[in-house]
Amino acid sequence: MSYMLDEIHEQPDVIRRLVREERERVEDIARKVRERNVSLGVLAARGTSDNAATYGKYLFEMVNGLPIALAAPSVFTLYHAKLRLDAALVIGISQSGQAADVIEYLERSRELGAITACITNEPQSGITRAAESCLLCHAWPEKSVAATKSYTASLALLCLLSAACLERSDLVDGLLRTADCIQRIFDCCEPEIAERAERYRYMDECIVLARGTNRATAFETALKIAETSYMSADPYSSVDFLHGPIAVVEEGLPCILFAPSGQSYRSMFEIAERLHSRGAELIVVSDTEEILELATTKFRLPFSLDDIFSPIAYITVGQLFSYYLAATKGLDPDNPRGLTKVTITR
Repeated sequence: MSYMLDEIHEQPDVIRRLVREERERVEDIARKVRERNVSLGVLAARGTSDNAATYGKYLFEMVNGLPIALAAPSVFTLYHAKLRLDAALVIGISQSGQAADVIEYLERSRELGAITACITNEPQSGITRAAESCLLCHAWPEKSVAATKSYTASLALLCLLSAACLERSDLVDGLLRTADCIQRIFDCCEPEIAERAERYRYMDECIVLARGTNRATAFETALKIAETSYMSADPYSSVDFLHGPIAVVEEGLPCILFAPSGQSYRSMFEIAERLHSRGAELIVVSDTEEILELATTKFRLPFSLDDIFSPIAYITVGQLFSYYLAATKGLDPDNPRGLTKVTITR
């Protein structure tokens, strides 16, 4: 068994552990946010962590009513700008804690008066010294180059912080239920995912689509496929896809759709109908039979989750599909060519 697959399977326990261990730190940050009457949030990240930040943007705007900007670190690292951040919460996300440009963004934001926090899996890393407050993933060492458990841990910590800012224990309960749902994917769906990956042994390109909070799921799944199978996987929000890129769809083009039965479902069903009419090969992840009936390959999930929580569970299907696709292609998903666990950019 590979490190990547082992780490995918650890995710329910990681979520339960961080909920137990990080509540006090999360509540401390939430108290500062309330006391300072924060009116803006900024999330700074790269790569997989940037996909987590995308989820965080939707989450805090939907649930907390807090406008969120996704940082462009080069505004500080290249252009040395001065931003008005005295009423802002700035969160840096880096599983390794070594993202130099994210660290610099936190340092400059702190100098400019922002409340600063970080999310990382490495308690002794540089990012923990740059931020006032630190939230730990409690994912233990991640040995596979392709990040999995640190990604879902980052989503879970963002959800936990959102809940604490509003003092909503129901969101914490929902997060714990989501961990149980991930375990059900392993128990009920994983053998089917492994078996059906064989059909795509010779696939060399695909489109990955979702909408709303699961936009992060589409982008993270595409990244995992590209990292582990060395192929072109192009992610889009389903509505952005309609503004031009849909023209590339020809008969047989594989399109992966994440379509949970939440607020984004109807939009996903409509694009599935259009893709089906164009002869696309639809790979659909959903809990709703209506859209699954359009699929060539269907992954039916045995639970329903609100759009707040579904990205934390649905990405597990994307991770498993990426792993088994690489394995059926005879590749080593633990050690993708040309990649290292830590990438330093400025």
